Amino acid sequence: MSDIKQDLVIIGAGPGGYAAAFYAADKGLNVTLIDPRENPGGVCLYEGCIPSKALLHAAKLINESKESENWGISFTGMNLDIDKLRSWKDGVVNRLTGGLGLLSKQRKINYIQGKAVFKNNQSLQVTDDDGSESLLEFSNLIIASGSRPVVIPGIDMAHSAVLDSTGALALEDIPEKLLVIGGGYIGLEMGTAYAAFGSNVTVVEMLPKLLPTMDKDLVRTLKKSLTNKFETILLSSKVKSVEDKDGKLDVCFELKDGSEERDLFDKVIVSVGRRPNSDVIGLENTDIECDERGFIKIADSTKTSVENIYAIGDVVGGMMLAHKASHEGFVAVDNILGKDASFNPKAIPAVVFTDPEVAVAGLSEDEAKEKGIAVDVSRFPWAASGRALTMDRTDGMTKIIFEKESGRVLGVGIVGAGAGEMIAEGTLAIEKNMTASEIKHTIHAHPTLSETFMEAGELFFGPATHVYKMRRKF
Repeated sequence: MSDIKQDLVIIGAGPGGYAAAFYAADKGLNVTLIDPRENPGGVCLYEGCIPSKALLHAAKLINESKESENWGISFTGMNLDIDKLRSWKDGVVNRLTGGLGLLSKQRKINYIQGKAVFKNNQSLQVTDDDGSESLLEFSNLIIASGSRPVVIPGIDMAHSAVLDSTGALALEDIPEKLLVIGGGYIGLEMGTAYAAFGSNVTVVEMLPKLLPTMDKDLVRTLKKSLTNKFETILLSSKVKSVEDKDGKLDVCFELKDGSEERDLFDKVIVSVGRRPNSDVIGLENTDIECDERGFIKIADSTKTSVENIYAIGDVVGGMMLAHKASHEGFVAVDNILGKDASFNPKAIPAVVFTDPEVAVAGLSEDEAKEKGIAVDVSRFPWAASGRALTMDRTDGMTKIIFEKESGRVLGVGIVGAGAGEMIAEGTLAIEKNMTASEIKHTIHAHPTLSETFMEAGELFFGPATHVYKMRRKF
């Protein structure tokens, strides 16, 4: 390898790394992609987005089978075969990652299963999975090394009953009593799945509300549903200790009022965030700069402080989402190809795949208040949606944040069944500077949940067809 200088080397084959590699190869670059796994996919495909959504789909079917009793349909003799469910989930992962491996070969990408550490600003020390080492020089490089779960000091993550998100997705068994530490999207998704599978779930969050970065009105609807699915939700509370006690985990909580409470659990899932994998690739041997939290500093071009090195995805911070990483990868490659590209989206959609789902894009109502932006907020309740009623899923709301004077769409929030699919329309509306008038006059199919977006546009002006509201005075 040391005799061949690669056009482009990419460290990490997650959704950012492999998307950049495929795009660069399609543009004619000689690409080397390095990752510890047999095939591309990264955390997202192996132990994140894909396996979690497979389990959440199974959970959705279980929940719907129970809800259908309200409509006169009952299912008897339902049985959860955990081994078969795990096998199906693993099969989904293997099909996707295997497909990416094939696409990598078809594009003639030099895929190295191994680990890379910087020697300097122009070369890497690469250790293959068989232990052999070699020096790899590059003209350009993209760091897409991703992130890993945050560890809570004092909690023994080596204990077999203490799991991170990866361990939770392995689905070894269904614990009778499960504690989820962290009320963010990962913790709530895992709690939703395990509750459907039969666990009595307790969630503890140190902040005053679940999903701390999202608007309260969206979270309120979700919390109401989760309160019926979970055994307990503890807010403004934290875990002081986790100790082994006769095969159980003895957990001590510090509650909102300062008092302490103890309970026994079969397993604990720790999901309190993720940290960048910037400390394991030898950045100290380069001139690449990181911030105080370890995230690599980049410009809008995704370029680091070293001219020929770019960074994308979780390792640069911001919204740690697969689709963000992919688009950053395209920007990095375009700049390597000599284009003047930058990553400045108006909106990046984010989805929490609980039941109901929560999806957001653009500016939140809270952010608008903090920035002093005058907005008008439309909220369309799904109780007024014919489609929601036919699904018996009126536990939803479509919310649009408009710029007060112009009516331009600044942000969208949706809570409800299928919100993750609906948010694409909101993201497009923000990116294209659409106004309430344009949303209102775009014909939506009936009966669909997407009509709630159209009627939220109507509400900017006063009454909507299915919701009465006094007309605004201009």
